[in-house]
Amino acid sequence: MRIDDVVDAYRRELAVRRGLSARTVAAYAAEARSLLAFLADLAGQDASEPIDVAHLELADVRAWLAARQRAGHARASIARHSSSIRTFCTWLCREGYADADAAARLKAPAADNALPHVLNQEQARLLLSHAAGLAETGEPLAVRDSAAVELLYASGLRISELCELDVDSLGADSTVRVIGKGDKERIVPFGVPARRALASYLAVRGALLRAPTRALFLGARGGRLDPRTMRDVVHRLAAGAGVPDVSPHDLRHSAATHLLDGGSDLRTVQEILGHSSLSTTQRYTHVSSERLRQAFDQAHPRA
Repeated sequence: MRIDDVVDAYRRELAVRRGLSARTVAAYAAEARSLLAFLADLAGQDASEPIDVAHLELADVRAWLAARQRAGHARASIARHSSSIRTFCTWLCREGYADADAAARLKAPAADNALPHVLNQEQARLLLSHAAGLAETGEPLAVRDSAAVELLYASGLRISELCELDVDSLGADSTVRVIGKGDKERIVPFGVPARRALASYLAVRGALLRAPTRALFLGARGGRLDPRTMRDVVHRLAAGAGVPDVSPHDLRHSAATHLLDGGSDLRTVQEILGHSSLSTTQRYTHVSSERLRQAFDQAHPRA
């Protein structure tokens, strides 16, 4: 079978039989295609030619992972690639494409457990104030940017979750309905500054419309805002505000850390962020503890 045929069959397995989310199916299928294209290249084949994976071995999978590592993929990404490709190899064996499960003995590298990169509360205030100042011009894209970064910080949303919001995702009670990983729905509250910024944006959203759409945040051409565009927005605003460069995910980290600094309990932060495991949320306690240590060292006479 050709690579496209194998990947299409794998997509159906993930989407129909396993019921995985569209994002997960796309990611798993992309990694499966990457492995098969890598094997075809090693064999000197064109990607359009039929590929034989009957004798796929662990060494082949490890060679593919090594190539991705050389390409600059982070340790955490390599760990995810290892997990998804184990699923693919098991499926290849079960469906009869491969004689054996090549990744059965594959061990994923330990994920990098570095502390999240966060802004302190004053830096977050400067970033949001800078965005709000630009929005005072009334320029629709600037108003959109201010509302988007306010909501990112207020709710701790993932960038993909923010861009997939629809107008009716917003609740009248200053909450937003979010569809997260695994198509799990959660309701997240946000505060007065985000509510005001969103109201200002909704008042000018029509200026960005080109055709009817339910999307809340729109791009310059009237379609749903692209995550890459929003990442550029956050980087640009951080530079303009004179704060450390941050990504949208760093704003999520910052929101979680500031919630804990303000006295929120771990379980509540877990619900807000949509973490399936409390251990993921517990990483932020290390950040808060680090800040406590810094404050103690700076202020206590017996430090």
